[in-house]
Amino acid sequence: MRGAVQGVGFRPFVFRLATELELTGWVNNSARGVTIELEGPENRLERFLLRVGPEKPPRSFIQSLEYSYLDPSHYKSFEIHESDQTGDKTALILPDIATCPDCLNDMRDSKNRRYLYPFTNCTNCGPRYSIISALPYDRPNTTMSGFVMCEECRDEYENPRNRRFHAQPNACPKCGPHIELLDAKGKVEQSSHEALLAAAEGIRNGLIVAVKGIGGFHLMVDARNDKAVRKLRQRKGREEKPFALMYPSLETARRECHVTDLEARLLLSPESPIVLLKRHAPADTAVGSISSSIAPGNPHLGIMLPYSPLHHILMDELGFPIVATSGNISDEPICTDEREALTRLGGIAELFLVHNRPIARPIDDSVVRVMMGREMVIRRARGYAPLPVPLKKEMPQIFAVGAHLKNTIAISIGKEAFVSQHIGDLETAQAYEAFENAGADFRKLYDFAPKMLASDLHPGYLSSQFAEKQGLPVTHVQHHYAHILSCMAENEITPPVLGVSWDGTGLGTDGTIWGGEFLEISEYGFRRAGYFRTFPLPGGDKAIREPRRTALGLLFEMYGGKMPEQSAIPSIAAFTSQEMAILKQMLEKSINSHYTSSAGRLFDAVASIIGIRQETKYEGQAAMELEYALDGFDTEASYPFRIDSNSETKIIDWQPMIEEVIKDRRSDALGGLIAAKFHNTMVEIIVEMARSSGKKRVVLSGGCFQNRYLTERAVTRLNAEGFLPCWHQRIPPNDGGIALGQIVAAAMAELKEGNE
Repeated sequence: MRGAVQGVGFRPFVFRLATELELTGWVNNSARGVTIELEGPENRLERFLLRVGPEKPPRSFIQSLEYSYLDPSHYKSFEIHESDQTGDKTALILPDIATCPDCLNDMRDSKNRRYLYPFTNCTNCGPRYSIISALPYDRPNTTMSGFVMCEECRDEYENPRNRRFHAQPNACPKCGPHIELLDAKGKVEQSSHEALLAAAEGIRNGLIVAVKGIGGFHLMVDARNDKAVRKLRQRKGREEKPFALMYPSLETARRECHVTDLEARLLLSPESPIVLLKRHAPADTAVGSISSSIAPGNPHLGIMLPYSPLHHILMDELGFPIVATSGNISDEPICTDEREALTRLGGIAELFLVHNRPIARPIDDSVVRVMMGREMVIRRARGYAPLPVPLKKEMPQIFAVGAHLKNTIAISIGKEAFVSQHIGDLETAQAYEAFENAGADFRKLYDFAPKMLASDLHPGYLSSQFAEKQGLPVTHVQHHYAHILSCMAENEITPPVLGVSWDGTGLGTDGTIWGGEFLEISEYGFRRAGYFRTFPLPGGDKAIREPRRTALGLLFEMYGGKMPEQSAIPSIAAFTSQEMAILKQMLEKSINSHYTSSAGRLFDAVASIIGIRQETKYEGQAAMELEYALDGFDTEASYPFRIDSNSETKIIDWQPMIEEVIKDRRSDALGGLIAAKFHNTMVEIIVEMARSSGKKRVVLSGGCFQNRYLTERAVTRLNAEGFLPCWHQRIPPNDGGIALGQIVAAAMAELKEGNE
C-alpha cells in the first residue's frame, strides 16, 4: 500500500483487522509505504481487502493498493515486523498533526501520568514532518532518537492494541523532552511546568516571550495590551502588517469575529491553520477587546487555536488571546534552535520558553481563507506540507526552484509533485540559506537525484541563479504560465483552457513586465491571448511601495504632459511640486520607468486615485484596502472598458474605466462604491475575454485572486455565463504555487521535445 500510511496508526489497524479475521502473516513499514502478507481462507482475504479502505485510520489515505496471491507459508500468527530500509523512497511524509481529543484528555487529567505534559502525543496526532530526518518514518529516523523510552512508554509503543503503538514521538515526563525558561542572556530561570507558568506571567505583565513550538519559534504578547503590541512591532520591524493571533478556544474567537461552520471546522481541524476571519462591527465587539495595533485598518483577523500540547497548556493558563507571530525579524526565516533564537531574537524577546526536542526543519503556520464555500490556502506550511499533488502523467525527476517572493520548492517523483513548506522572500542571506537547506533536505529525504531543473524566466532571481549553478539542464518557465499550470495541476485539469493570471510582477517572454495576462494553454505550451494596456512605473521597485507613483504612471500614459492639477486627484496631491517635476522628467525621458501590464498595479493605482493609500508598509496593502473599502456596497454597476481586437493578441484598454473612476472621485462619490464598481469591471473584463476565447474552462491564478470579492464574483459571473471556472484550493494562488507550475511546464517542454 502506498500513500499516507506511516505515522497514522496504520500497522496496528492492520494487526487488529487481521487478527479479527483470524488471518496470519505480517506487516511492516518500508521506504515505499506499507507491505502486508496475509494468509488464510480466500473469503477472509477478500473481506480484508474490502474493509481496509473504509475502516482505515482517519489521518491516513491509500493512493494505491497492489496485491497478488502466493503459495501458503504456514504462518502461526500475525506479527508486526521491523521496518524495511531498502528500496526507493516514495512513502508519503505526513504533515504535523494538531493534538487529538484523547491526548488533550490525558493532559488535563490530574491522575494521568501525562498531566500537563507539553509533549503528549499518539499515533493520531503530534509532530511528523518537523521531526523526521529520513524514511521510513521510525523513531531512529526522527529527532526523538536521542530520547530513550522508559518502561511504561516502551510498553505502549510495543502494544499493537494501544493508541501509542509505534507513535514515534512517544514520551512522558520521565523520559521525554522538557521545557525551560531562559532570560535574554540564555540563563535558565525555571524548568518544567514552572517554566510555563513563569512564561505566562511574563505575557500577562506585557513582556515579549519567544516560544519554541513544533516548527519554530513564535513571538508572543498579550493581544489586549496595546503598549506590548506596539513594542513588538517596533522591535520586529513590522510597521502595519497584521499580526496572527492565538485564541484559547473557538468560543473566545467568536466574540471577536464572525465564524462560519466551515471556518470553525478549519480552526478545529488537524491542520489547524491561521484562518482569516471577518471581525464584528466595533459596536458588537466585546469589552476588553484586542489592541487596535494588531491589524490597523483591517476588518479581518488571522486567528488560530492551540494546536500543540504546549500551546494548549499555555492558553489554558492565560485564558485570553495572544499575538503569536513568526519568531523572526521581518524578511528572515523563522528561528528553530534556541541558541540561534537567543542571537537573532535577543533584541526582541525578553523571555524564551524553549525545549530540547530538535526541530528538523523550519515550518511556519499555514494561512487559509474561505472562498466560495471552500478553503483557499494562502500560505502552505504546517498541517499541509509536504503532502504531494497527484499528477496526471508520469514525470521525469524535476527540481523546481520556485519564485523570488513567497518561495517554495518542489520535486517530481513518478506521478506526484512534492511541494515544500513556505520558505519566504529570498531577500536576505538567512532566507537564501533556508532555500538552499530546503533543497538539500528534499534530496536527502527522498534520495532524489534530479535529471533537470525548472526556474523562473527572470535571470535576476536568486532561485534562477541557483538553478544555473547546478550543472544540469534548466527549463526557464514564464512566471504567469507557471501560475496557471499550478492551478490546473492541483485541480487535475488538462488543456485547452483560458488562463487568467493576475499579479504584481513577472518577466514576460518579450522582456517586459507582465502581470495582467490572459493565456491560452495548449498541450505543449501557451499563447498570450490578451493583456492590459501597459503603463510606466516611475522609479521601478519604488513604485511598488508607493501606489501614488503607480497612479502617476497610469495618468501620464493617459494624459502625457497635460496631467490634471494637483488638487484634482489625491495621487498627484500626495507629491510636492519638486517631486512632481522630477517624476515627470523621469516619465518623459523613460528613466527607470519600465512599462507593465500588471493587474496588481492597476489595483494599487485605483487605491491611490481615490485616496485610500499612497504609500504601503507591506506587500499588497493598497489592493487589500481597496477590497476592504467595498464592504457593504452592493452594486451591479461597473465602468466601461475597451478591448483592441486588431491583432491576434487582444489589448484591454483601462482608460475608459480610469476616466470614470476620476469623474466619480471628483463628484465626491463614496470610495467604497468606486471600489465596488472597479472590481465589477475587472470581472466583466474576464467574462468578455472568456467569451472571445471560445474556451469553456477558465482558470484563475496569481496573487490578485487572494482577493475574496474578485474571486467569488468572477466565479459566479463565469458560471452564470456557462463557463467552467477553476481556482486554487490547497496550493496558493500567489507565488507559493509557482514551483508546482514550473514542474508541469518543464515536463510539458520535455514531452514536446520528445515528440518533435
